[in-house]
Amino acid sequence: MKPTEAAVLLPLYGWPDDEPGLVFTERRADMRRHAGEISFPGGRRDPGDADLRATALREAEEEIGLDPTAVELAEELPPANTFVTSYRIHPFVGRIPHPRDLDLRPNPDEVETLLTFSLDVLREGYAMRRLIRRGVPIHTPTYEVDGHLVWGATARILGDLLERLD
Repeated sequence: MKPTEAAVLLPLYGWPDDEPGLVFTERRADMRRHAGEISFPGGRRDPGDADLRATALREAEEEIGLDPTAVELAEELPPANTFVTSYRIHPFVGRIPHPRDLDLRPNPDEVETLLTFSLDVLREGYAMRRLIRRGVPIHTPTYEVDGHLVWGATARILGDLLERLD
């Protein structure tokens, strides 16, 4: 089966000098796919999207109210695949002002809450863990911050970003 093309925005604030961090979403628990998971804003490419960069910006605006003009697109990271849902996710790093200076509004149809984590706190929360998903044990990179667990494709994308920033 051919994977579904999708894109996410890694909203990076404070880079490089002011305690840099990232904005994440916690998806609603009743979502059909990736329910309750911590992720970057993003989703499937729509036919009207000029390219996957446009998809990432559109999805960030739809999910968290991030004005695309407030985003300075930086680098595209290598794509990540989801194993169960067969998505090919194209991550784009976008520098943004600090979230306290933006009027971010989570879309209640998709997002339970917005989360901001500093890069230092994310690094401290890293661990390889054994998780059970759909009855299958997996050994996977994770980041745990304040009881929130980042895992799966989001953790792999985050790990790639942190490695590149180091």
